Amino acid sequence: MKIIIIGPAYPLRGGLASYDERLAKEFSQQGHDVSIYTFSLQYPGFLFPGTTQFSTEPAPAGLDIHVRINSINPLNWLSVGNELKKLQPDIIVVRYWLPFMGPCLGTILRRVKKNKHTKVVCIADNIIPHEKRLGDTAFTKYFVKPIDAFITMSEKVLADLKQIVPTKPAQFVAHPLYDNFGEKVSKEEARRKLIMKNEELVILFFGFIRKYKGLDILLHAMKILKDQNSKYSTIKLLVAGEFYEDKKSYDDLIEQLNIKDTLILRTDFIPDSEVKYYLCAADAVVQPYRNATQSGVTPLAYHFEKPMIVTNVGGLPSLVPDNKVGLIAEPTAESLAAKIIEYFDKGEAHFLPYLIEEKKKYSWSKMVETIIKLSQ
Repeated sequence: MKIIIIGPAYPLRGGLASYDERLAKEFSQQGHDVSIYTFSLQYPGFLFPGTTQFSTEPAPAGLDIHVRINSINPLNWLSVGNELKKLQPDIIVVRYWLPFMGPCLGTILRRVKKNKHTKVVCIADNIIPHEKRLGDTAFTKYFVKPIDAFITMSEKVLADLKQIVPTKPAQFVAHPLYDNFGEKVSKEEARRKLIMKNEELVILFFGFIRKYKGLDILLHAMKILKDQNSKYSTIKLLVAGEFYEDKKSYDDLIEQLNIKDTLILRTDFIPDSEVKYYLCAADAVVQPYRNATQSGVTPLAYHFEKPMIVTNVGGLPSLVPDNKVGLIAEPTAESLAAKIIEYFDKGEAHFLPYLIEEKKKYSWSKMVETIIKLSQ
């Protein structure tokens, strides 16, 4: 089949781009003709608080990527829509993660649907955004009209979707493993690469730093651990990811809590080629989110076989069976501190057999199979 994916991809960077590139590879491996249409301009400055939207890594091999879409230029939307309409793909797979993209993507897809041939399947990361803005609902309603079917990667997003489009086909498929960041390396090798001590107990917070991800809650939990005067007072928190909001408020909090000595801060963007070292250096991954639908960090932890401590919000608990793949805390400093202690009391070996079994569910072939089935 002829497949076109619309969404972020190289030269853009980040989790969405990595996902779209890996999905394209899966389609290609299964014998389909696949290309990606990505953004020449993805976000205007006010929507992008990071340092740069562009990758410094080499382009992914073997992928046909067209840098074509300008998210704020309506003439471009018509031009891209007409181009895709003429190409007559059998399926367009479109990512939807932010209502801001609704007018752009909704207009492109309306043009495409005029060819009376192409089926459009949306992978919806979020329907209700983490950080709400004026116009969100109107933009989303505009976007969903030309979509034939939906896939969500959490039950929470599926429920949100049903509120807006109750009649269109929609299916939950778990977020496949991020297996495109290389293979697991030993903890010793990873720590040597990152210049960290082998004997330390290390928990990892990974990914862009935004308010909803709850890093501040985890910093308060580190204060609780430090003040305990137990063997867990020396646990280190490795923070690996770029600030997507004011860094100063976190610096002030660290100073106020007097926990700088418990932190290893690597707060630049982590290139794809280095992701494995951060995951493999940790004893556990902590996701202290205030709210969440699903998280790309979860399939990353599964791939590198790292147990998780997650908060009891959104779709996170359903992806991390409690006391098997990891532990579930409430989104408070006290609960997180208690679960971190419980984790180290139980030990990594308690969780690994469950985790290795559970990760088998998260396959790219299942995602491709569902997309094709929904397009029939």
